Amino acid sequence: MLHQAQTFRAQKMEMGTAPRRRPGAISVETETSSADNQSIDTDKVKQNSATKNVIKRKSNVAIKRHQNILKNGDENTALYAYEQRHKDSFDQIMPVLKQISARQHDKDFVQQAQKIAKAELGFTFPEEILENAWVEQLDMKKLYAWSVFETYKMFCDDFYMNDSLRHPNEEQFESFIQSCGFHTIDISPCADGRLAHVIRYVLRLPITKVRRKSSAGALFDIEDSVQKWIKTEYLRYREGKPNTADEPTRYLKIVTYHFSSVDPQHEGCAAHGSDTLKAAYAGLERLQAFKAAIENGFCCGASIDLLLIGVDTDTDSLRIHIPDDDGNTNIAVYLDTFSLYQKYGKSSHLNEQYIEQQIVDLNSEVTDGMSRFIVYLVNNNLLQIDYVKKYFASSYADIGHAERFIGAGIGYEEIQLRNLMYFAYLQTVEEATNDLDVGIKIFTGLNLKKGLPVPIVVRFDHHSDIPGSRDRALIRCKQIMQSLQTRYQNLFEKENIYVLQVTRDCDRRDSIEIIDNSVVADLNGGAH
Repeated sequence: MLHQAQTFRAQKMEMGTAPRRRPGAISVETETSSADNQSIDTDKVKQNSATKNVIKRKSNVAIKRHQNILKNGDENTALYAYEQRHKDSFDQIMPVLKQISARQHDKDFVQQAQKIAKAELGFTFPEEILENAWVEQLDMKKLYAWSVFETYKMFCDDFYMNDSLRHPNEEQFESFIQSCGFHTIDISPCADGRLAHVIRYVLRLPITKVRRKSSAGALFDIEDSVQKWIKTEYLRYREGKPNTADEPTRYLKIVTYHFSSVDPQHEGCAAHGSDTLKAAYAGLERLQAFKAAIENGFCCGASIDLLLIGVDTDTDSLRIHIPDDDGNTNIAVYLDTFSLYQKYGKSSHLNEQYIEQQIVDLNSEVTDGMSRFIVYLVNNNLLQIDYVKKYFASSYADIGHAERFIGAGIGYEEIQLRNLMYFAYLQTVEEATNDLDVGIKIFTGLNLKKGLPVPIVVRFDHHSDIPGSRDRALIRCKQIMQSLQTRYQNLFEKENIYVLQVTRDCDRRDSIEIIDNSVVADLNGGAH
């Protein structure tokens, strides 16, 4: 990797570097449109060939004007239906298992249990678990873990096969962010399951067009992010994707920390002791270290922009900290979308020009492109605040943790629902012990104290176009399984942890492939 970085640095010097000063947005001309139209106008997007590579923005913006930002209720309806359908499928597990447990001594118990499971949950159980019920107590731990894993499989099937969360402006998004002066959006949320929906719901961004990698406390791995930046710039240089390397656009790195407005002392970020200020400063420090790593390694021309965002996990509102034109951020300076919603949410006077003015009032040194992008995020988030207000009485009932399982490894693009999964992105258990230990601590309260096991999905995706990629993914899954058994030996011995090992071909639009399921050790690739 060091050789790769050195080679790329030499090529970067040969082809020139991006300008030191952050460019504004690429010039965009749009026509006035109806109030309800929120689509991104790409036909009018064009680059201004101004001298000195300093790109100025005209007074209009890339997103068509709409007077009332809360009129797009159709997407909210669809998103709610999707969320409820899948969360209900997980939440139905316990009532159905209680119903089955009550019949375990019936003469035709196996047939009854399978009939109920198929009708209510959509799958059946391994017969060997049910057949032992007449001899000893029904193994509810195994049935529970099996149910979570089967429900997760069905959830993935729906996501990948039906493209259930496709963004309405997905195809135009890259042109839009380039008009703002960015070529990549890289977001690092906290691993907390209450932020799992931050991309598609809270920020309303297209899943396939932004990078997301979660970590405890939003303390992302700087080296990993540097390698992602190198790969991105290689693609620009070698293939012109998403744009060519000579375009003066920048790599935007975003950290989303979180806090609780309902119970700030107890339901904030566990990694920072529910201290909102500490969480914000830690996120900012990590952003600045990432920027320094890029500029120290690839000279001052390396194009990095930074954005710090706080998420209220109770209302899904945002605190967007407005950076200046050199990327400097004052923790105390932020735009509060909940205050905007409360004061102007239903007003026809709240339009994009008004939001933009609020941004400039907070920091007059913000770049035009960053301002435009923040306006876009604010518009999207106000829809999400309205979503929470309409369907959850303005604040979620589950202000604390309510995740259904832990996800360890690499992948999980389908996890876009709040409090569905606790993230533990890792290559090895040893490198992510903090994330895993936090997850086990959370599930001690959620499951273990109630007599339920901790369901863990271990996943490493692969690329079928790369020879041997699938085999290596399977090996990594088995290595993680072995490391988990070592680290949490006591929990495994008491059957308080069950593990599902899966992979997925990223070069196809297929769903996940089951490798192994510790509930039934000899389970073979979904043949059940």
